[in-house]
Formats: sequence, C-alpha cells, structure tokens
Amino acid sequence: MYPDDLKYTPEHEWVRTPGDADGAVRVGITHYAQDQLGDIVYVSLPAVGDAVSAGAACGELESTKSVSDVYAPVDGEVVSVNESLDATPELVNSDPYGGGWLYEVVPTDADAVDALMDAAAYQSTLGE
Repeated sequence: MYPDDLKYTPEHEWVRTPGDADGAVRVGITHYAQDQLGDIVYVSLPAVGDAVSAGAACGELESTKSVSDVYAPVDGEVVSVNESLDATPELVNSDPYGGGWLYEVVPTDADAVDALMDAAAYQSTLGE
C-alpha cells in the first residue's frame, strides 16, 4: 500500500526520485491521504516556476468532504505540474502513486529528500 521506493512526509505527501538529469522529484499524496479526503473533485497546484518551502502549503485538494492543503516536502522550484488533473482530478483517488501525481520540484538541497521518512516509518505514524 505504501511503495518502498518512495519517501514520505508527516503531512501524507510522497516523493519519488525519477532519476531525471535535472534532479526533479515527483510529489503526490499517499493512499491514506486520498482515502481520508474522499472523492477528489478539484486540484489546485503551484505554478511552474514557483518556489516552494518545505512544510508550507503550496496547493489545495478539494473533495466532496472538505478542502485540504497540499504541502511541499522540500524547498525547491516547481518544474512541472500534472495538467491531466484539471480534467480528471479523480486520478488522485484511483492512482495516487501513478497517474495521480501532483507536481515535480527541483530540490534546493538534494539531501533533503533522503531525510524524509521511508515507507516503514511513515506507516508507523499511521498506527497501521
């Protein structure tokens, strides 16, 4: 349920290092987060070129239950957003680790990603 190749934040975001030459990492929300939110009906993401700060809100997910902030896992610059979520925000629910990714950011400090939680540590915060 929580892929071992990802890093996680206490705010229920995941980070994948795709290994691109530009050093960007992909960010999304975890299965747990999408399950808690319910059906996602609208996604508001940072713009390409925006600077984001670790732990700061940088977007919103609106569900049938509520509106929740999306937090940046690391400091950096947004280099890509998942534009397919404009038309199909439900991808965040149906495929949170694949097609439901949110945005990509180039971390200011590449080591910051390594400092995030691994899958086992994240699961322990959920009490699962």
